[in-house]
Amino acid sequence: MKSAQIREAFLNYFAEQGHTRVPSSSLVPGNDPTLMFTNAGMVQFKDTFLGQEPRPYNRAASSQRCVRAGGKHNDLENVGYTARHHTFFEMLGNFSFGDYFKREAIQFAWQFLTGVLGLPEERLWVTVHISDDEAADIWLKEVGVSADRFSRLDEDNFWQMGDTGPCGPSSEIFYDHGADVPGGPPGSEDDDLDRYIEIWNLVFMQYERTADGELHPLPKPSVDTGMGLERIAAVMQGVHSNYEIDLFQALLKAAGAVVGCDDLEEKSLRVIADHIRSCSFLIADGVMPSNEGRGYVLRRIIRRAVRHGHKLGHQQTFFYKLVAALVGQMGEAYPELQEKQALIEDALRKEEEQFARTLDKGMALLEEGLASLERDEIPGELVFTLYDTYGFPVDLTQDIARERGLTLDMAGYETAMEAQRERARAAGKFKVDYTGTVEIDGETEFLGYGTTTATGNIVAIIKDGEQVDQLEEGESGAVVLDRTPFYAESGGQVGDSGYLQSGDNRFEVSDCTKLGAHHLHQGKLLKGRIAVGDRVEADVADDVRQSTALNHSATHLLHAALRKVLGEHVTQKGSLVDSERLRFDFSHPEAVTHKQLRAIESLVNSQIRANTPVETEETDIETAKSKGAMALFGEKYGDSVRVLTMGERTSGGAFSVELCGGTHVARTGDIGLLRIVAESGIASGQRRIEAVTGAHALAMFDEAQQRLDHAAALLKVRPDVLADKVEQLLTSNRKLEKEVAQLKTKLASGAGGDLSSQAVDVAGIKLLAASLDGVDPKSLRDLADQMKSKLGSGVVLLAAPGEEKVALVAAVTKDLTGRLAAGDLMRFAAGKLGGKGGGRPDMAQGGGTDVSALPGLLKEVPSWVESQLG
Repeated sequence: MKSAQIREAFLNYFAEQGHTRVPSSSLVPGNDPTLMFTNAGMVQFKDTFLGQEPRPYNRAASSQRCVRAGGKHNDLENVGYTARHHTFFEMLGNFSFGDYFKREAIQFAWQFLTGVLGLPEERLWVTVHISDDEAADIWLKEVGVSADRFSRLDEDNFWQMGDTGPCGPSSEIFYDHGADVPGGPPGSEDDDLDRYIEIWNLVFMQYERTADGELHPLPKPSVDTGMGLERIAAVMQGVHSNYEIDLFQALLKAAGAVVGCDDLEEKSLRVIADHIRSCSFLIADGVMPSNEGRGYVLRRIIRRAVRHGHKLGHQQTFFYKLVAALVGQMGEAYPELQEKQALIEDALRKEEEQFARTLDKGMALLEEGLASLERDEIPGELVFTLYDTYGFPVDLTQDIARERGLTLDMAGYETAMEAQRERARAAGKFKVDYTGTVEIDGETEFLGYGTTTATGNIVAIIKDGEQVDQLEEGESGAVVLDRTPFYAESGGQVGDSGYLQSGDNRFEVSDCTKLGAHHLHQGKLLKGRIAVGDRVEADVADDVRQSTALNHSATHLLHAALRKVLGEHVTQKGSLVDSERLRFDFSHPEAVTHKQLRAIESLVNSQIRANTPVETEETDIETAKSKGAMALFGEKYGDSVRVLTMGERTSGGAFSVELCGGTHVARTGDIGLLRIVAESGIASGQRRIEAVTGAHALAMFDEAQQRLDHAAALLKVRPDVLADKVEQLLTSNRKLEKEVAQLKTKLASGAGGDLSSQAVDVAGIKLLAASLDGVDPKSLRDLADQMKSKLGSGVVLLAAPGEEKVALVAAVTKDLTGRLAAGDLMRFAAGKLGGKGGGRPDMAQGGGTDVSALPGLLKEVPSWVESQLG
C-alpha cells in the first residue's frame, strides 16, 4: 500500500466505527504557550481531554502533521543518520473523550492491523504497563495474543501530559522485522536495536496526577492513540528504513536530480528530503525564517539542508526547487501546500540566498581568527560562535582546518554548546501545572453581540488563584457570571471594561478574559460586598466598546486591502485591537512603500464610504471555509464558527470574509475613516501596520493641519504654497553647505604647507601625526593624500576633534605598506579613543568618542610605529 492509501484506509476504518474525521491542525499550536510545535496527534484535543473545550463528538480520528525540531522534543541532529528520525512526520490517531476505553481501543487497533492491513499476527508484539492487569487480560484472553509475544514494562508504558495533570498506562504494538535484523523483543537487554519497531501506542488516560505526586482516578477515562504513518508504510511496503517508502523515494530522487547525486542511500540526500517537508509545512502554516522562536528553528532546518547540499558539491541555490516534488506527493492530502507553493518557494529561495551571504561573513571571521592563532588548534569558542551566530557549519570549519593542517578544540566547542543548551532549558516554557486550573461547571453565555447591558448570576469568584465565596470592599478578584455582555479578550481584541452592580454594591471591571468556556470579569470591588449566587447588572463601557469595534472592523478591511495591493501571500501574524488604535502584523518579505500604503489606505476608505451592511453568520467550520472565509493565524475554532462578511460585493465575492468572534460595527460607514500611522518590520518576513479610525483619525488630521498652519506662519506663506517654499529653502541651504565645505577644504589645504614641516623621523621614515581643530572631517582624506605627496615617503595620521567624537584618517605611502599598514595604525589609534576603524594598507578611516584621550594618542604614535617597524 502507498502512504496515501494507508492514511485514507485508517481514517475510513475509524469513520466506520463512529469516529468523526477531524482535519490536521496547524503546526503552530493554537493558544498553547507550552509547545513550540504540534508534536503529537493529541495536541489539538488537549483542552478537550482537560474538560475545558467540549466538542459535539466523543470519538475522533485524524492524520496530524507533526514537527519535532525544537524545544523539549528535538530530533534534528539525528535526522538523516537513523532509519526513523524525522523533523516532520504524520501521526495517525483515534481518540475517545470519555466514551470507549481499553477494550474497544485494543480491539480497534488489532482489527485494523490484522484485518484491514493484513499484517500477520506472528509478526506483532504487544506490551502493557506492569500494573495494567486489565489491559493484559484483554490482550491475552480476549484478543488472543500469544504470551510468547507479550511483555510488561515499567516507565516505557506510562504516559503523562505534564508533571501534573492527566496521565495513565499505555499499551504498545511492535512489528518484528525478522531474525536477519539485530535486536531483541521489548524488555530484553537488546531491545533498543532495530528488529522490533514500535508502530502503535495506545494511551489509557485514567488518572490525574496532583502536585504531591498522587494519582486520582478520572471520572471519564479517555483514549489517545498514535501510529506513525511513515513507520507503518515501511512495514506495508516491506522495507526497513522509512527513507525507503514511496513518499521518501520520490523526494530523494527529486533531490538527487537537483544536486547531482545518484546515490539514494546518501545521508545528506536524506537530510534534504526530510527537511523540505518540515520547512514547507511550517511556512504554509505561517512560520517564516527569523532569529527567534519558531522562525529560528525553521532557519536552522533550512540551513542544515543547504549545507548538506554544499557537502554534496552543489553550491547554487537548490532547496526551493524541491517544493514542487513535495506538492506532487502530499498536495492532495494537504491542499494548503499547493495553494501556498509560490510563497514557500520564494521564502526558501530568499533564505538560501541570505545564507550564502552569511557564509561569506563566517569565512571572514574565521580568517581573522586563524590569523591570530598561537597554536595549531582553532579554539572551541570560535567554532561555536561561527556555528551559533553565523550559522557556519562545524563540519565546514573542520574541512578548512584539515586543509591548513589545523585541529578543532571540540571539547571547548561542546562546553560552549552545553552552556547554550542550559540557557535554552532554563528559558523553556514547557512545564505547566494543569491542576492549578480553576474548574467551574457549565459555561458563560455571551450576550454581547446584541447588547452591552444584561443581568447575570455570579457562579464563581476567584481571588489570588483560588475560588472564594465572596469579595469585600477594596478587594480585587475575578467574577464569573452565567451570562454576560462583556467580551473576553480573544482574536486580538482586548476585553471589555465597565461595572457589575447589585444594589449599592459596585464592582469595577478593568478587563475580561477567558478561562475555558467562562468569562472572567477582572477588577476591584469599589463598594459593598458581593457573593456567589448574587444577581448583578452587567454594564459594559459603551463608548470604549464602540471605539474598539470600529478598530476591529477596520482590521478586517485592512487585511483584505493588504492582500489586494501586496498579493495573496499576505497572511495575518497577529493583531491588537483596543479603543485607541489597531495594530496588524502580517507576512511580507519587504517594506511596504509609501505609494502602496496610500493605495491600501485609499482602498479601505472606499469600502468605509460604501457603507455596506456588516453581516455575521453562525455555521460549521467546513461550510465557512467553502464560502472563502479566512481563518486567523494561531486561532482555535470550534465546530460552530462566526463568519464575518464586510464590504462591497463583486463577481468574486465580498471584499472581506473571515472567521471572527469579535464585536463589530453594523455598517462599514460606522468606522468613519482609517488613517495609517506607521509601518515597520518586526521580524524577517514580517511587517506591522498601526492605524487609527473614527474620532482618533479625525484628531490626527486636525493635529497635522495645525502643524502645517504653524510651519506656514513661521515661513510667512500660505499653507498651499508651503511645499514650494520649503523646497526653495532646501536648495539654498544645499548651496550654502557646498560653499562652506569648499572654504573648509581650502583652509585645510592652506594649512597643509605648515603641517608637512611637523613630520618627525622614526626609525628612518617620516611620520606626521597631528590634530586639526576646526577642519571638516570630510576633508581629512584629501588632506592626507596631500601630505603623502609632500612627504614623498612616510606615514600620516590626522585627527579632526569635535565636541563628542574625533574623526581619524591614516595614510601610508605605497613604498612602505609592506612594512606597516594604514589599517593597523587606524585600529590602534581608534582603539585608544574608544572607537574602531579600518581600511586598505595605504588608506584607512575611523574615529572614537574619547576626545580627551587624543593628546595622549598623538604622543604614543611614534613609539607604536617604531615597534611595528622592528
